[in-house]
Amino acid sequence: MNNFTYTALATAKEATGARKAAPAAAFIAGGTTLLDLMKANLEEHPQLLDINQLPLKGIEQTGDGLRIGALERMSDVGEHPLVAQQYPAIAQALLLSASPQLRNMASIGGNLLQRTRCGYFRDKAFPCNKREPGSGCPAQDGDNRNLAIVGGSPQCIATHASDLAVALVALDAVLLLENSKGKQRRVPLLDFHLLPGTTPHLETVLAPDEIIAAVLVPAAAHARKSHYLKVRDRASYAFALVSAAVGLDVQGGQIKSARVALGGVGTKPWRVPAVEKLLVGQPATEATFRRAAAAAVPDAQPREHNRFKVELAQNTLVRALLEVAG
Repeated sequence: MNNFTYTALATAKEATGARKAAPAAAFIAGGTTLLDLMKANLEEHPQLLDINQLPLKGIEQTGDGLRIGALERMSDVGEHPLVAQQYPAIAQALLLSASPQLRNMASIGGNLLQRTRCGYFRDKAFPCNKREPGSGCPAQDGDNRNLAIVGGSPQCIATHASDLAVALVALDAVLLLENSKGKQRRVPLLDFHLLPGTTPHLETVLAPDEIIAAVLVPAAAHARKSHYLKVRDRASYAFALVSAAVGLDVQGGQIKSARVALGGVGTKPWRVPAVEKLLVGQPATEATFRRAAAAAVPDAQPREHNRFKVELAQNTLVRALLEVAG
């Protein structure tokens, strides 16, 4: 772990200005991902900018929906009555993440910015295009059981790790970003994370002098009737092999609106509009869900060890839809 200086900051403008002046610096809130990366010498930052005192907290219902401050802790959001009752998929995704100790420390913004758990990225004994552009991707023909089957490229098939991001993408969440000039912009979370393409080291559209200020989730009937289902190798403290976030608005037995996203299968949180289209206007039955789920990953490019994810994604989606429809 490299030596670094430490600075505590009080405002978003002050923090983003400090980052603009020192692009190699890193923001730290909970530090649950950053410190692991630094200890493993996967990231080196000469300066850490402590943002815990920034006024970026709050969990509130607005006229448009839910607003979550980026510095809220995962545990506080997951256990909040408003979130649990009106946006259950978000609460479930959070409480199925990590461990209670980590959820008590980790921030919402940090969770969305966490880096992949691909073993090749995390082990400097191996080349990795995400870590060192142009060095190669041994995952293509190596141990790829936990890696992506959609959204990959010859340069990278690392899976996105966040459970929360999958639920938020399904519910049309928007990120509020603020820069060093105090200006804000809104970016749909669906567009926030980048596909690897030929530049897998570029992971989000966040500018060097920007910070996530808040997460905005629109109120909707399908948000109130939503569910997050996570399939993993063990019952706790494990990343998803496959997960599904779904929301349905069912009236008179017929589906009026649907939202579907998958985790564990993509290089970013994977929204599935083809499935949503097949669900709308149909009866909320298992037969409908199975027909729609068949279109969940039509462009999948599985490797030797993760071919099982194609069928698992379809079955997980059906189970999630049955749960929310029941």
